[in-house]
Amino acid sequence: MGHSERAHALLSASGSKRWMNCPPSPRLEEQFPESKSEDAILGTFAHELAEHLLRGNLTTELKPSIYKKKLIEFQKNPLYSQSMLEYIEQYKTIVGEKYLTLKKDCKDAFILLEQELNYSSWAQDGSGTADVVLISEGVIEIVDLKYGQGVPVSAVGNPQMRLYALGAINEYSMLYDFDKVRMTIIQPRLDSVSEDEITVQELLEWGETEVKPVAALAFAGEGEYKSGDHCQFCRAKAVCRKRAEDNLEMARYEFQNPNILTHDEIAVILEQADALQKWAKDIQEYALDQAENHGVKFPGWKLVEGRSNRKYTDKEAVATKLKEEGYSTEVIYQPQEIWGITDMEKKIGKKLFADYLKDLVIKPAGKATLAKESDPRPELSSVASAVKDFDDDILS
Repeated sequence: MGHSERAHALLSASGSKRWMNCPPSPRLEEQFPESKSEDAILGTFAHELAEHLLRGNLTTELKPSIYKKKLIEFQKNPLYSQSMLEYIEQYKTIVGEKYLTLKKDCKDAFILLEQELNYSSWAQDGSGTADVVLISEGVIEIVDLKYGQGVPVSAVGNPQMRLYALGAINEYSMLYDFDKVRMTIIQPRLDSVSEDEITVQELLEWGETEVKPVAALAFAGEGEYKSGDHCQFCRAKAVCRKRAEDNLEMARYEFQNPNILTHDEIAVILEQADALQKWAKDIQEYALDQAENHGVKFPGWKLVEGRSNRKYTDKEAVATKLKEEGYSTEVIYQPQEIWGITDMEKKIGKKLFADYLKDLVIKPAGKATLAKESDPRPELSSVASAVKDFDDDILS
């Protein structure tokens, strides 16, 4: 079965951050159809390519001829690029190293790819598909590929990885006595590898004390709604009342003059501003879809034609006509333009791009922006701070 054809359990591992923070959300989401963004489609394709590379290189399941034939099919897909192959190769290398390390300590260690794991002992009908499961005496290792390039995802305390681990213990504890679980999240496009380790006893306690009670609420559609960054992939995020109430809480501030707000108040507003912008965008996208595709009318609003730019119906016919009128090619055609950095890197691959062009590419300093103190980027000195330091040096 293709990755895109798999059905997701109500209490899926991939959605666990959401339902463990907001238990009623899975039942609320059932009212809304699933949809896939372009990023999600690209990620699915990358996972399928990754599975193929791992099966062809770390297992004996595929004959070389079949492996090569299938790889050619992947390369013909418009979603494929040389840079994608290089990113997946990095992922394959890390998985291979982990597998060989376990093999040294346990010759009977084995690897499972795209393994469906059942953790329904802790969450009713709970199941999920792990990218890689490594099984050996004493150790289970779960490895997850994330192809997105938004923000690094930590494996530390990650509920998705822990649920996979519970499923692996449930499935394979008859074969081996497991003492500990290792969990790794690999994001090759961000050069990010995050790892965590937990004892089996600690994991089982987490399953009993934290997962079981929340999962029972989630399956029943009970518990309290809670908004937060876990709302990002919720299908009900645009119309969720709790999310709306939390975002509209900012209306208690009177924005007559930002100078009358205290620094503490501004800090609170900054904390919520990003979430508020995302919420407003989700509302706009939902309303447009309902109006355009389902005939819904919102009081005071109407569906109109947006702005558009003129375009040629036939570029070759335009060129032919102008040549007939005596215009030169310099007038008709613009000079060839080099591909942008992102497109060029995709075409020739990240490694060759760096080898050939590393001295011809610069990255200017980014424009200053505010971020939370937990952000890993180093803090910049403000102009006012620099002036104060300069004055202090003069006076001292």
